[in-house]
Amino acid sequence: MMLEQRLARLAVWAAILAFAAGSLSSALASSGRPRSSGKGEAISEEEFTRRRLALVEKHIAPHIQDPVVLEAMRVAPRHLFVPEHLREHAYEDHPLPIGEGQTISQPFIVALMTELLAVGPESRVLEIGTGSGYQAAVLAEVAGEVYSIEIVEPLARRAARDLEAAGYSRIHLRIGDGYLGWPEAAPFDGIIVTCAPDHVPRPLEEQLVEGGRLVIPVGPQWNQELVIVEKQGGKLVRRDVIPVRFVPMTGPGVAGRRSDK
Repeated sequence: MMLEQRLARLAVWAAILAFAAGSLSSALASSGRPRSSGKGEAISEEEFTRRRLALVEKHIAPHIQDPVVLEAMRVAPRHLFVPEHLREHAYEDHPLPIGEGQTISQPFIVALMTELLAVGPESRVLEIGTGSGYQAAVLAEVAGEVYSIEIVEPLARRAARDLEAAGYSRIHLRIGDGYLGWPEAAPFDGIIVTCAPDHVPRPLEEQLVEGGRLVIPVGPQWNQELVIVEKQGGKLVRRDVIPVRFVPMTGPGVAGRRSDK
């Protein structure tokens, strides 16, 4: 199927999921803790694996074609990056609150953004917005080298611990302003952004290799679009993909750009 046709189908699917996921995520966040299953028993690793595989087959495999991305989604343990009291919901296809006003992204969106990045085992990838660490873990399953920046220090430190505990010890992590990228480690074959500025940051565009891709949500909270920016012949080619809903990008870089307008 042509990419344009796939994206059109995904746009419809994502719009439905965004409404449902946003409502459910807000409900979970406002209630603090969801109702327990009542069984009082810890969920085994085998059961988490069963749920993860079922999630991929039901919600992700029908829409994602890259077999490497699908395998990464089957392997990366999302439950280890979710707050303990929410782990029973780890393999439901919606965002979950992780504290500090942030969320762990919906698995379908994680898979879609990873596929759109189009990277491989020799690629160097930068992630802006480490958050829980889950997207970085998925990227580590498909790319050769992963760098990730988080501006919220408590989240960054927790993600570092959780990634180490999950066996992802070779991801480069930094606490800082993701708007500025990671210039001393640039250029990157792919850059993925998990928070939404109101424009595409110029420093990130400049840190792409020729042929590299930037996948980023852009726009105000209620009117965001997932965007691909690709460097072709020294020029930047932008393509809108689907409507999405991410937490806003924060920090001096994006705030300074707003004040200049």
